[in-house]
Amino acid sequence: MAQLRQDLSYTIRRLSKTPGLVLAVVFSIGLGIAANSTIFSMVSRFVLTPPPVGDPGTLMTLKTTDKDGGTSPFPWPVYTDLRDQAKSFSGLAAYDELVPASIGGKGEPERLWGQAATANYFDVTQLRMTLGRGFLPSEERQQVIVLGYHLWQRRFASDPAIIGQSVTLSGHPYTVVGVAPPVFRGLDPILDPQYWVPLGNIETLAPSAAGNTGVRQGRGNHWVAVTGRLKAGTTQTQATNELKTLAQNFAKAYPATDKDTGFSIDRAGSLPARFKSTILLFFAGLSIVVLLVLAIACANVVNLLLANAATRQREMAVRIALGATRRLLLRQMLLESILLALGGGLVGVALSLWATSALAVFHIPAPVPLNTTLNVDWRVLLYTFVLSVGTGLLFGLIPALIATRPILTSALKGEDALARPGRRITLRNILVVAQIAMSIVLLSATGLFLRSLQHASTIDIGFRSRDVLMVSVDPRVHGYTPEHTSQFLTQMRERAAAIPGVISAAATDSVPLSGGNRSDGMVAEGNPKQQAPIVEMYMATPGYFETLGIPRIAGRDFANESPTGPKVAVINKALAAQLFPSENPIGQHVRDGGDLYEVIGVVGNIKSRFIAEDTRPVLFRSLAQTTGSDPSFLGYTLIVHSEGDTVNLLSAVRQQIHALDPAMAVYNAETIEEHISSALVLPRLAGTLFGIFGFIGLVLATIGLYGVMSYAVSRRTREIGIRIALGAQLAAIQRLILRQGMILTVIALAVGLPAALAVAKLFNSFLYGVRPHDIVTFTIVPIFLATVALIACGIPARRAAKVDPQTTLRYE
Repeated sequence: MAQLRQDLSYTIRRLSKTPGLVLAVVFSIGLGIAANSTIFSMVSRFVLTPPPVGDPGTLMTLKTTDKDGGTSPFPWPVYTDLRDQAKSFSGLAAYDELVPASIGGKGEPERLWGQAATANYFDVTQLRMTLGRGFLPSEERQQVIVLGYHLWQRRFASDPAIIGQSVTLSGHPYTVVGVAPPVFRGLDPILDPQYWVPLGNIETLAPSAAGNTGVRQGRGNHWVAVTGRLKAGTTQTQATNELKTLAQNFAKAYPATDKDTGFSIDRAGSLPARFKSTILLFFAGLSIVVLLVLAIACANVVNLLLANAATRQREMAVRIALGATRRLLLRQMLLESILLALGGGLVGVALSLWATSALAVFHIPAPVPLNTTLNVDWRVLLYTFVLSVGTGLLFGLIPALIATRPILTSALKGEDALARPGRRITLRNILVVAQIAMSIVLLSATGLFLRSLQHASTIDIGFRSRDVLMVSVDPRVHGYTPEHTSQFLTQMRERAAAIPGVISAAATDSVPLSGGNRSDGMVAEGNPKQQAPIVEMYMATPGYFETLGIPRIAGRDFANESPTGPKVAVINKALAAQLFPSENPIGQHVRDGGDLYEVIGVVGNIKSRFIAEDTRPVLFRSLAQTTGSDPSFLGYTLIVHSEGDTVNLLSAVRQQIHALDPAMAVYNAETIEEHISSALVLPRLAGTLFGIFGFIGLVLATIGLYGVMSYAVSRRTREIGIRIALGAQLAAIQRLILRQGMILTVIALAVGLPAALAVAKLFNSFLYGVRPHDIVTFTIVPIFLATVALIACGIPARRAAKVDPQTTLRYE
């Protein structure tokens, strides 16, 4: 220990004498570690962090599985059968993952999303409340509520006396019995429920959202999520085997519905199976990129330390001559590099804290609240510490080994004791080649994502991209009947259209580019053998196509269709081409299961789910004929086309809505520009991240190449002076230095381009309209990098041409 303290004291004194070196190394490593820590914070948040419940290792998420391996929630009767018969669990709780509501009382009405759970939910999760308690068994059908911590803070100003008070939820009084802890936002890793109510009371809270109670009780209707706590001493494997046996029993008892149904079990809080592979692939790609950034930084630092070791060769030779062992010297030099790396780790943590906060500005487009916050938690700090120590050993070992093995006779004379006679390929050159090659990979990935973003932003989305305001309402959570809802939407649309500056207004169940709508297979009536395309379906009012700027090709718009009259529809050009390739679609009929629609119009194609998608067939139904028929939709959206100022327009629209119903919550207010921008969040996020990482890699590689060429010029000063004295032209001297640097660059290009092409294939599913081997990207990147390398080599080359031969010839 005393020896360690002595080595540490000597190392700190030694580093204090080279502040420039310390800053360069700490900053370089800090950038590389910050990139890795930021990406690892995503992995920690979405992959490694268990839900904040009691004993998360025994809390499981259960799903039903079909014959193809797909997973889905439970039908209510299957849950109750499992709850009553499974012996591997101390408790099984069910909950509806997202239930809409409107909270009133003090302040403006607000749209909320919460969960309806069985009374044993908080007992099974073993959750410790901030205030109050969870539900009692006797409260299964009572109007009680547990508030989310952040809702309690924001809406109720953290009132400690909130327990026992009544809050108005969708027009109904609910008694507050508890406040959840601040870290608990449900069991899903990304959803953000804001309250919990008993599942047995869901029809009272949102009768339209609950749908037909009889249908919900059927064994074929999958709608409740299930979580269970393993009994003490029971393993996940044992529970899996029991679930397999129960699935077989249910299949025999209910062959019509349960024949191909199985059960899966996984740790609570795991990523959804349908998104898991995509998310993990995205994280894997980002991890490769940030490791490349760190590798470039390490190569840069190795070159710096090698140059520093060259200035210490006489010191090392004297210490070896006086009896110092190589082990002692290695230990001291590795201690130096580890301290430098830990300094870089501190810088990296600071930069990562800033980066995780900055990533919060990227809003993921979704009609429901999502919890995408990132934190630098203990896992990230531990990862950063291990990465810092490992990095210190990695970049410090080679310079330490070389520096502690000098040619003693040369070192004691003050000559270059690290240079090995006859070597044309030096470690510094190899490191520079590696840096530039890795920069090619980074810049190529950056170029692909920037090209993808550029392509996505120029895609014709098929509807108006400016001067449109959108706000959402949900009359169903206020107990509106379908007839009352239709009246409210008509009045809301008429009032909005009468606001000065408004050109037109309409209502719909979903705006294009909202991530998805209900799809059904449809056929033309009279042609049952026709292959049924999967069709996107929207509800729309009169004026919808005019307001969104969707061109009408044939037929007419919706009018005031009778809710009980024959159903009508407007189809897009793509659906018309599939169902009626050689006929006039106007007046024809299409069948969607048991529903028959008369085609009254054809409109242009739109981007329905995502900007980069292929053209999808779309059918628009009359909202007047479909109000309340689909309990799964997320509310209604009023779209308003105006002449300009959407800020003042929003206030006017709110006033008109509240004039109709003061308790109506207005939510998801945004302009069409904001909506389209949100739809581009993934390419923008990828472009931003890769742009930052690519810039860091380019800067570090350029500095590394410049440093090597500067060092080469300094080591060849006498040679250059002699060449000049013997009559060498200045241009020849410059070409000599430039050739050395550009040879390294060409070698790096030959190594880096194939690697970049291989890595680009990982991002194929994330690119919009750009192939992984995009010719533009893989042409511009090498030319750009070669130009930067030429500049980095040109500065030392010009300095070499200015060497004074008289000064160098006097050098000894």
